[in-house]
Amino acid sequence: MSIRFTAKARKGTVALVLAAGLALGVAGCGGGHADKKSQASASASKAGGSGPSTQEGQSDDPLAELQGSDGLLLRITSAQRDSGGFVTVNGTLKNDGAKSALIPSALSGNETEIIRNGTSLGGATLVDPKGKKRYYVLRDTDGRPLTTTGLSSLKAGDSLAVFMQFPAPPANATQVEFQLPTFSSATIQISG
Repeated sequence: MSIRFTAKARKGTVALVLAAGLALGVAGCGGGHADKKSQASASASKAGGSGPSTQEGQSDDPLAELQGSDGLLLRITSAQRDSGGFVTVNGTLKNDGAKSALIPSALSGNETEIIRNGTSLGGATLVDPKGKKRYYVLRDTDGRPLTTTGLSSLKAGDSLAVFMQFPAPPANATQVEFQLPTFSSATIQISG
């Protein structure tokens, strides 16, 4: 088997995994049918409800809230372990400041491969204090981080849903420390 064939096969496999993940994400967010209750809820949100609603299966209380620079607040809503050996951390990045805030480039971390792909949350890490290991955001074969990318700025009061995907720590590691450059760190609970 040639190196060229192996590289093509690996790229194809990664593309297939990413496509399947995106398809599952879209299917999970799309919903098959809408009843009157969910339509009324959607109407209330559009009419200026109290803020972003929680996703199905998530509680109103975040796992952690991390303060960043310029009034930025990262609210972590879930840290879910899946059977594929990954942990996906979901949350909301909000500008609690009085004026627009630029998203710091430091959030991307300092790895050349990630920085080359624009501003992202690629600098995030999970630390397993018992196992004494640090887990970095996963990357695809082209070096793009498996996290929210293309971040630029947030107007005062605006929020943005974000995600980061990491390799899963051992099954007995249920509490890890979440770290993101320019933000405070916090201990979060991994479910699943």
